[in-house]
Amino acid sequence: MQHLSSVPPRRGVVIFLNGTSSSGKSSIAAELLRILDEPYFHLPVDAFHAMRSPVPVPPDQLDTVLHRTWRGFHRAVAGMASAGNHVVVDHVLSAEWRLRDCLSLLVPQDVVFVGVHCPAEELERRERARPDRPPGLAARQVARVHAHGLYDIECDTGSADAGECARRIRDFLPDRPRPTAFERLRDSV
Repeated sequence: MQHLSSVPPRRGVVIFLNGTSSSGKSSIAAELLRILDEPYFHLPVDAFHAMRSPVPVPPDQLDTVLHRTWRGFHRAVAGMASAGNHVVVDHVLSAEWRLRDCLSLLVPQDVVFVGVHCPAEELERRERARPDRPPGLAARQVARVHAHGLYDIECDTGSADAGECARRIRDFLPDRPRPTAFERLRDSV
């Protein structure tokens, strides 16, 4: 068994999938874990919400609870990456503060920022097929999720399946251009 002092230090790569609800982020993440050459952790924001106890949250406290959950999620992602773990993040940056928070926490040159797009009709179809999503959620998120307008790579799950998107992302990793989208966004915020 290795001692902690013999584990070589490194920073983990963060493949950050940003898109609306039902855009295909989780499917792309699952494919990435299957095809990437090194171990990666999939950290979806939905998993953090699912960890919360089933105790009802009073309506006047819901925004505070959600805000704390997202802040904690961002710090968990940053902690995993700073410990040298590679991470695939699955998130919905539908509020500007979420992006700013991630920009302040993650090492920008280690982030591959992926825009996950999907046509409105397909988002609606997917939402109807998922009982856990309110109708129209993705349509309300579209403009805000991609408002910053800058990515390292983009995928359209309406024209490419999750496997194709994952392969494009994997093939992009070895020759990532600099500055990264996170570096440029951090300089502009």
